Amino acid sequence: MTQLTTRATATGNFELMIDGCQTPCYLRSVEGGFVKAGVIDEPIGIDLMRIKHTTVREVEPITAEIGIAGATDIIKWIRSSWKKDWNRRSGHIIHADYSLKSVVEQWYYDALITETTFPTLDGSAKDATFLKIKFLPERIEVKPGDSNALSPNIGSKQKTFQTAGFRLRIDGVDVANTRKIESFTIKQGTKKVGAGNARFQELEPTKVEFPGITGHIAYAHAGALVKWHNEFLISKSADPAAERNGALEYLAADKKTVLFTIKLMNIGLSALSIPKSDGNQDALRICKFELYVGSMDIEGKGGPGAE
Repeated sequence: MTQLTTRATATGNFELMIDGCQTPCYLRSVEGGFVKAGVIDEPIGIDLMRIKHTTVREVEPITAEIGIAGATDIIKWIRSSWKKDWNRRSGHIIHADYSLKSVVEQWYYDALITETTFPTLDGSAKDATFLKIKFLPERIEVKPGDSNALSPNIGSKQKTFQTAGFRLRIDGVDVANTRKIESFTIKQGTKKVGAGNARFQELEPTKVEFPGITGHIAYAHAGALVKWHNEFLISKSADPAAERNGALEYLAADKKTVLFTIKLMNIGLSALSIPKSDGNQDALRICKFELYVGSMDIEGKGGPGAE
């Protein structure tokens, strides 16, 4: 019987480096970052045989789920993308074996953020929450690991943020008792440009797409929203002058300390509704509201990092 000289490795040991620095935030997962190519199937004259060959090569985007604590550099990268001050980042992902020794390294170059997904916020939830970012490199390399051990540097500060810690503010509209904010994603468009005989296509950033915000509030606290609904959608027919500004604040466990803030500009109310009411039900009556947002900005350090 032949004895195995190598063993399969688990998927739970990895490390993300950005511009030569280890991310100080908690890294929950990472995926993508490999190359795929299209395939062309061509006939050959009168022969029944066909030939196949690859065409343009594309790099898959890299998706990472990170903790809020210690995400200062990531937040700065996100903010610059939103403000159209695009900067490209390079780095690598290290995949390790059970003893935390490097086995495979994915090196990526000149990456642009393409998506930032903020998690659902729920005042009654107890689950941990993570920020999801997706970034697209121009090119990548896959190398064997150097067998050096990973050096995890994560403390307990990730616990400072929970899904129940948030506060929504809209100028002139009382929404302090909002119970839930649904997940939303900001997208950065990119355009792929072929460059002569280059193996990989160049990436150029295009428009930034800011989504709407969907929230839920008890109907007993929705009086200000109902008034705004009447003014904005009925009386003034969505007059742009009635748009507001506001902010979504992410709070620490003490429900007072602000970890970071998403500023919301040119907010308008696009829908207000009460979900279906059923007879003989004792469920709380909730009001659902949908906001459109002209633009967003992000401020804050993301809380303390690993210690």
